[in-house]
Amino acid sequence: MTSKFPDRFEFERGLWQQNIARVAGVDEAGRGPLAGPVVAAAAILPPRWAKTDLPTELAGLNDSKQLTAAQREKFFAFILQCGEIEFGIAEVSAAVIDEINILQATHRAMNEALAKLNPLPPHALVDGRPVKTLRVPQTAIVKGDARSYSIAAASVLAKVTRDHLMLAYAAEFPEYAFAEHKGYGTAKHLAAIAKFGACPIHRKTFAPLKTKLF
Repeated sequence: MTSKFPDRFEFERGLWQQNIARVAGVDEAGRGPLAGPVVAAAAILPPRWAKTDLPTELAGLNDSKQLTAAQREKFFAFILQCGEIEFGIAEVSAAVIDEINILQATHRAMNEALAKLNPLPPHALVDGRPVKTLRVPQTAIVKGDARSYSIAAASVLAKVTRDHLMLAYAAEFPEYAFAEHKGYGTAKHLAAIAKFGACPIHRKTFAPLKTKLF
């Protein structure tokens, strides 16, 4: 089937033509859940891939939400060990989310992920809306994780990192079944909150948690 976005280096290419070689895709995972951190990632792909195409190990790279768990894990492992991809990953805890709100926490995670790229990239491609506080010049792209390979790579890094964190929390707080829903507000998760109350990784400012006193 023909891709809706046939050139997923379109936005990178425009910047590369301006001699901006290091273009970082930036994305986040975990804005909506009732528990756990929000995670952001930044990824810089080599410009030569626009001519040679992606390595076969990344064939099918896309918005992480459009991939199976097995595909995400495969891409994640390759990105980490590839050596040609620069990347940074950062998380902001539920406690900080409650303190500064989820939007600010998400933007903090994005900036911290970018800060792990050394030196800072001169430009970032951001999924969705512009981030006013971003530490580098940016291009905001609606549906960017499906339109830019750089953002797609960041999407995979953020999603898989967060899933791994939630699996660890599942072992620590087994009564909430975090391995199944990753902290999202499923019926099973809401029932566990009603029965056991909140645990340390719950976001107490999120409904329905904010309606309860813990």
